[in-house]
Amino acid sequence: MTEPTSAGRAADKQRSEKLVHQLVQQITQEPGKFEPYYELATVLVDLNSYAQAEELLMKALGLFAAQPDAVERLHYGLGNVYYAAQDYPKAIAQFDQLGDQLKGAGYLMIAQSHMANGDHKRALAFALTALTSQPQDVATLQVVAENLLALGNMAQAAQYYDQVLALDAQNGRATFDRGLVAMVQGDPYAQYFDRAKQLDPTYYAQGQKKLVDIEKFIQAQHNQKKE
Repeated sequence: MTEPTSAGRAADKQRSEKLVHQLVQQITQEPGKFEPYYELATVLVDLNSYAQAEELLMKALGLFAAQPDAVERLHYGLGNVYYAAQDYPKAIAQFDQLGDQLKGAGYLMIAQSHMANGDHKRALAFALTALTSQPQDVATLQVVAENLLALGNMAQAAQYYDQVLALDAQNGRATFDRGLVAMVQGDPYAQYFDRAKQLDPTYYAQGQKKLVDIEKFIQAQHNQKKE
């Protein structure tokens, strides 16, 4: 993974703005469909236009109030707007309203919202709940694993990271974190870091601070045993 260049970012922005224009036209031509509202809000989030996305979805919720499927999808979209804007309490309030159709996805987003707030115990509880309805979902398994790692439950974290990598062997983030778990457990870990560096060099570089913290933790434990 490489960081996009300024020219690449400008091209992405131009494509998004073109898509905004197309979706606005679609809403005008087909006012009875909720999907263009949802898609337009998603594009506005990509453009960091959170207030516009919120306003659009609130309007759509009023327009399609008699359509339960539309209402559920729009609440999910609104939750994603608040999540992207880092307004986690509002995001959780939206995801908490979801019915059976999006319940698993909603629980996952609630877990990620609590995780972003540093509440790993609550995040883990919601991630495990999400897992009951989508047990093979890589994103859900990874959120469970990441919270177990944050809570220091290495044995269980290893099990969930292994499930993630069995389903998605090219997952550089999970590969690096699995190396951290192996390191703490005293298992061979170098192969995980080597592979993570190839798969996701950006996350590998960001993870060096984690690596230093883990090494300090292990050294402190070692010193305690010697005393």
